[in-house]
Amino acid sequence: MFPGIGRKTAQRLGFHLLDVPRESVHELAHALLDLKDKVGECQRCHNIAQGDLCQICANPGRDPSSVCVVGKVIDVLSFERMGEFNGHYHVLGGVISPLDGISPQDLHMDSLEKRLPDIKELIIATPPSIEGDTTAMFIAQLASALPVKVTRLARGLPMGANLEYADEATLSSAYSGRVDF
Repeated sequence: MFPGIGRKTAQRLGFHLLDVPRESVHELAHALLDLKDKVGECQRCHNIAQGDLCQICANPGRDPSSVCVVGKVIDVLSFERMGEFNGHYHVLGGVISPLDGISPQDLHMDSLEKRLPDIKELIIATPPSIEGDTTAMFIAQLASALPVKVTRLARGLPMGANLEYADEATLSSAYSGRVDF
């Protein structure tokens, strides 16, 4: 039921719940119900929100003209941990994947297209995969008629990586995305 939790961990959690006082289980159950009742989707960017707008869209100190497009809500958390991006986000709800039956109409592309006229820089941060690249190309095409600077996250080798362990696609991406030193 929970991603990343296997059978053994689920068993340990189940036995733990049997050992704790009944009140603790009730508190957990109420917290889960509150989560479903009180947390929804931001009307602007589709991030998680406890109201019409998420904390990022509601923050007047953030730059709404710089928008980072991500596939999932958890990607927003990764960017926020980085602490360098001060713009807004747009959560697509996945990536285009014809094999899985996911088309642009299944994602939040319409609301992104409506936001484009107010955006100066669109940062595409979809996954480095065929589906992510397809999604990035679709988004770039949406923005092509407007004076929007469209950028894509660089790809390459992680910090501390050894070249001998890099696959060809990663090494090729790192090579083609090299910068002046």
